[in-house]
Amino acid sequence: MARAGDAAKEYVAGSAAGVAQVVVGHPFDTVKVKLQAHNTTAHGKVYKNAFHCTSRILLEEGIRGLYKGASSSFIGIAVESSLFFGTYSQAKQLLQGSYEVGRPHLQVIIPSAACSGALISCILTPTELTKCRMQVQGKDVIHGARYSSPLDCAVKTLESEGLKGIFRGGLATLFREAIGNAVFFCTYEYSRYWMHNYLDSVRFSDSSHFVLAKDIGIGVMSGGISGMAFWTATLPLDVAKTIIQTDPDPHVSRNPLQILRMVYKRAGMGGCYAGLGPTLARAFPANAAAIVAWEYSAKILGIKRG
Repeated sequence: MARAGDAAKEYVAGSAAGVAQVVVGHPFDTVKVKLQAHNTTAHGKVYKNAFHCTSRILLEEGIRGLYKGASSSFIGIAVESSLFFGTYSQAKQLLQGSYEVGRPHLQVIIPSAACSGALISCILTPTELTKCRMQVQGKDVIHGARYSSPLDCAVKTLESEGLKGIFRGGLATLFREAIGNAVFFCTYEYSRYWMHNYLDSVRFSDSSHFVLAKDIGIGVMSGGISGMAFWTATLPLDVAKTIIQTDPDPHVSRNPLQILRMVYKRAGMGGCYAGLGPTLARAFPANAAAIVAWEYSAKILGIKRG
């Protein structure tokens, strides 16, 4: 019964991490999606850079334009992060076996993270589809705004494309999450371990104020670095996913590798990494906030970790 209670607490802590991530990171994500959708077409670039894109959104749509699709993100990310962190923690405990507790082990981290990432891709695909379609709307879209809300977008997608349409980009999302989350948690676990080893040595103060500052600092650095590692490794797959999900042609290829070949022919390697600037700018603070929220929610709930 106690183990079931601890498992439930892991899912609650994961949900808190997701909410923190959306609050901090959604405006950066909107800019990234706009760059990916509009700067990889055959018609050439719509925006000069991330700053140009951000200024256009603020001038034409105001601050609300940066939070387009945020309601679907809050719902999706809260559920996704709950499953993501909860499943990762449970799988890690299951695979720990005879491995030394307190030290990171690739044999445990990689399958736990990849399994967790693959699971959440089923939830992320429809929520990210509605979010991306809301985000690309604006004066730069040829056909203008078609959706009044994420729910309206989901309903209209189901009416016009069926259940298959709401899961457009599913394969790209699966690849991105399985690969990216293995990279994320390997970076997180090892950087956290090394930083704790260094800062826990006798040369540093053990006052309660220092311990609090140290834990927050380690959470910020390990989370931020891990988020940047995730997106550096998977951004081309995310570009392919965005194109698949936002292309008005329902018959567009859903093979992410074919899409990336097309993007490379049109815009070179820069096209495959469209939105890199705002993505990395978002990755550090958003994932730092997520990890700090996750770790401190776990402490408040009484979850003990190595």
